[in-house]
Amino acid sequence: MEYEIAIVGGGAAGFSAAIYAGRSGAKAVVFDKGMGGGLTMEAPKVENYPGFKSIPGVELMEKMKEHASEYAEMKFGEEVKEIKVKEDGVEVLTSKGKYFVGAVILCTGTEHRKLNVKGEEEFAGRGVSYCATCDGFFFKGRKVAVVGGGNSAIIEAIYLKQIGCDVVVIHRRDELRAEKALENEAKEKGVEFIWNSIVEEIIGKETVEGIKVKNVKNGKRKTIKVDGVFVSIGEEPQNEVAKKAGIKLDENGYIVTDEMGRTNIARIFAAGDVTGGIRQIVTACAQGAKASLAALKVIGKRSPY
Repeated sequence: MEYEIAIVGGGAAGFSAAIYAGRSGAKAVVFDKGMGGGLTMEAPKVENYPGFKSIPGVELMEKMKEHASEYAEMKFGEEVKEIKVKEDGVEVLTSKGKYFVGAVILCTGTEHRKLNVKGEEEFAGRGVSYCATCDGFFFKGRKVAVVGGGNSAIIEAIYLKQIGCDVVVIHRRDELRAEKALENEAKEKGVEFIWNSIVEEIIGKETVEGIKVKNVKNGKRKTIKVDGVFVSIGEEPQNEVAKKAGIKLDENGYIVTDEMGRTNIARIFAAGDVTGGIRQIVTACAQGAKASLAALKVIGKRSPY
């Protein structure tokens, strides 16, 4: 085998798994269809990861990537399409080739959940965005809507406000799911809120020009003029590879594992956001470490578990 452990996904869980595998003497490889980092790359700032009072998501993930690169080979831009478990290992089929390894750790993470309304797909990249850090600069001095009510949505709203956007948050309930401290900060900075409302349609010609909003309590509709729509309503697991392999998923599509990241299929492990739970960077790192330690035992390396 050219590699003993294949790690699918270069985010916090994947990089953590790579470090633990490499430090234990295993030949490990990390596959990522992009350049690594996952959704953390979009976080304007991370303030709950031990050791960093505040750090941009991009910087934190670059540090993890650099660290993990010391212990495993990185294959960015190479997407894993399918994994097939054999009697003595796992065949990994990618967009560029075929590999045979002793164990696979799925750290495929999540992707942005869509509104699934008229105009969303049409105006993607032309006013519709899922990343304030990536695209916010283009809307400086203009009005934008942030759709959502969790921590991520309010952090994005605050970020957009501080770079010079006029921001309105659209939320389907009458109170946020976000932390109270974030809500207070948003209000102090002048973020506007429209409660009990949903976006029914995104409108425009060449680019976004507005949104049609419905109040879910009284049924009233109105059109709000905005130049951009930032969708922040949660994530969905990237579970396509797991589905093909017959790995057990829960009712929401997340991979089911035990406390050490073992799935229902021998030699296949999973860690990080794709397994559900509270989906935090710190827990993804811990899960990646545990899955790696469990995988080591399968390939015959020393492991305390």
